[in-house]
Amino acid sequence: MAVSVDPQTSPGDKGLQAGALGLVGNVVIGLSAVAPAYSLAATLGYVVAQVHTKAPAMFVIAFIPMLLIAFAYRELGQDTPDCGTTFTWATKAFGPWIGWMGGWGLAVSAIIVLANVAEIAAVYLFEFLHLGGLAENLWVKVSVGCVLILAMTWVSIRGIVISERIQNVLIAVQFGVLVVASVLALVKVATGSAGAQAITPSWSWLWPSGVSSSELAAAVILCIFIYWGWDACLAVGEETRDASRTPGRAAVLTTLILVCTYVLVAYAVQSFAGFGETGIGLNNPDNADDVLTILGEPVGGVVMSSALLLTVSISALSSTQSTILPTARGTLSMAVYEAIPRRFARIHPRYMTPAFGTAVMGGAALMFYLVLSLVSQNTLGDSVASLGLAVAFYYGVTAYACVWYFRRTLLRSARNLFMRGIFPLLGGIAMTWAFIQSASDMVAPDYGSTSLGGVGGVFIMGVGMLVLGIPLMLLCVAGGRDFFRGRTLNATTEVKVPDVS
Repeated sequence: MAVSVDPQTSPGDKGLQAGALGLVGNVVIGLSAVAPAYSLAATLGYVVAQVHTKAPAMFVIAFIPMLLIAFAYRELGQDTPDCGTTFTWATKAFGPWIGWMGGWGLAVSAIIVLANVAEIAAVYLFEFLHLGGLAENLWVKVSVGCVLILAMTWVSIRGIVISERIQNVLIAVQFGVLVVASVLALVKVATGSAGAQAITPSWSWLWPSGVSSSELAAAVILCIFIYWGWDACLAVGEETRDASRTPGRAAVLTTLILVCTYVLVAYAVQSFAGFGETGIGLNNPDNADDVLTILGEPVGGVVMSSALLLTVSISALSSTQSTILPTARGTLSMAVYEAIPRRFARIHPRYMTPAFGTAVMGGAALMFYLVLSLVSQNTLGDSVASLGLAVAFYYGVTAYACVWYFRRTLLRSARNLFMRGIFPLLGGIAMTWAFIQSASDMVAPDYGSTSLGGVGGVFIMGVGMLVLGIPLMLLCVAGGRDFFRGRTLNATTEVKVPDVS
């Protein structure tokens, strides 16, 4: 039998397993939520198509707003280490309506990406097993994807410790293969054994000269996707030792690890594959969907080829679980403060996890995946293309919440001015620009693979999923008004968690 937390008496202690994670475990959760191997495989080719040799520069440029947003998360996490993250912080800064929509933006992004990474994990697993024909069979692919969502939901319910242990193994394999493959590729280029298509790496690849503003915008928007997910560190903060400091440090450390890895891989891929229009060349349109795994055999033979295929599958699989974890905890926090039905606040007495919310999140992702897959694979593909809108929305809300919440302390020190004011504000402005630029581009009917009434399907799905939050929020208003009247959570509500060191 599950137990519920009384939001009136113990809003800070939600029944989660306090102190279960350390800094390393927290970083692992953040990295696995990003799914770096899958993100690179799915995105690098399109970034190259936009900016040619300047892909490493785009990874660095896109990293800057991510780091600025990470500073906002760190400051807010130190003050209010609550698993609701954006929902809790935006509510304390701007009130219940914006706070609720911020929490909805996080949930939407998770549902969308869960449907896609589950299928990617299945497809690459089939390729690894040399069963490519099954990867083309819709029913087989969807069935395996559904099984993976259910399996990762079950693991997430079983507890944060078992989740961390599984992620430790998956992330070690993922980064190990990426680094080894990149180093081998660069060594072959340096020794002249990479082939005629290889080119010498250049420091100029890190400087965005010659890139137009439209190309820059398109590339950075693509790069938002490959960084998104690091904020999972903060969502498991209440289960981390030294909850007021460790999650914030983990968030910053996660983004630094990601940018170093992405730049290394980009240099290796560009140097080894070159920019030819045939073979493994990066300008070959047949390679756009995945410029990473096609390098496996040329770089390291059959073993490396298989390792990269398995790595992308593992990357997507780990993201399936680590995306469920923070989102379920977000709904837990919303339920504790009565923003959604209290049933979501139930904690499993044995596993100490929000079992009901986790199951609902897994079920929502499963239904979203089934509906879009059976309607059209193009629709499913366009859904992940729309992800940037939800991500930019709730990252931006968090950044602005940081500035406004700490507005009275900004001038007390230079550190406060920059860490709580200037840096988060710049990050919020960057996310606002990304949202507006993305939305204006997505309106075009030829953006993505679908359209409706002369409007791009990517825009309809991205904006539509966010707007869907409004009627759902109004239903919650009808079900319980205390939260929306500021009685259960406001700027002065104490939401500190037990400090377990």
